[in-house]
Amino acid sequence: MKKVKIFADGSCLGNPGPGGYAAIITDDKKKFIIKGGEKNTTNNRMELTAVIKALETLDKGNYEIDLYTDSSYVVNGLTSWLDKWIKNGWKTSSGKPVENKDLWERLYKQVIRHKINPFWIKGHSGHPENEYCDKTAKLEALKIKNEKK
Repeated sequence: MKKVKIFADGSCLGNPGPGGYAAIITDDKKKFIIKGGEKNTTNNRMELTAVIKALETLDKGNYEIDLYTDSSYVVNGLTSWLDKWIKNGWKTSSGKPVENKDLWERLYKQVIRHKINPFWIKGHSGHPENEYCDKTAKLEALKIKNEKK
């Protein structure tokens, strides 16, 4: 099983508003960066999108992935909520529909393909890859915002 690290972050100017995402995929020898954005989105959607796009970039096969994100939403979803949501027909424990179900379904397709070890890291704490992804995601959101003008 190939092993990689993914560092991912999302950003939104307003919530909802223009958003951006960025991720670094590395095997400690090579780095691959993905980035992009959407016109009208939320911060949580961009956090999820960064992770999904990075995972979807991996070639066929199975990977063991150490996933680093400052999004407790993503980490909690992967470690605590996802299996329960699926078992409950995409409903939360309070019976409400899961928000961002479309993205969680895409992420689940990757979860069953790979071994993902999610790690929460404190944002804006000087972690080099997280700082890079944060800055890049914000720049992508600004790019989208400025396209509107």
